[in-house]
Amino acid sequence: MAVTDELFAVARTAMAKSYAPYSKFPVGAALRTADGRTYSGANIEVASYPEGWCAETTMLGHYIMDGGGEITDIVVVAERMDRITPCGGCRQRLAEFSLPSTRLHLCDQNGVVETTTMGAILPYGFSGEILK
Repeated sequence: MAVTDELFAVARTAMAKSYAPYSKFPVGAALRTADGRTYSGANIEVASYPEGWCAETTMLGHYIMDGGGEITDIVVVAERMDRITPCGGCRQRLAEFSLPSTRLHLCDQNGVVETTTMGAILPYGFSGEILK
């Protein structure tokens, strides 16, 4: 099974665990590190809308708690939208932990339909270097 197929399956499994009673818009995300570890997340809403968190945020929490590492691939899938991309806030969050060359795979319900990079999707993102 190709890396992208595996990550797509992991993201779809995460999406099935989404808690989206208000938007009815389940999203799943998965990433792979250079050493082969995978992490996933689903969006989680709360009644104090929009204080929930995105699938990518949940995924990054698992990734960080396990020690991080170089991210090579990211997959995002939504139940009701083909080629979903991370929102602006999540683009910045992902850029914080990935490289401009990190592959971002956009999906429909059957798998990856387009691949881009983090640098292409957020060409002028903030860098933590400016805060040091």
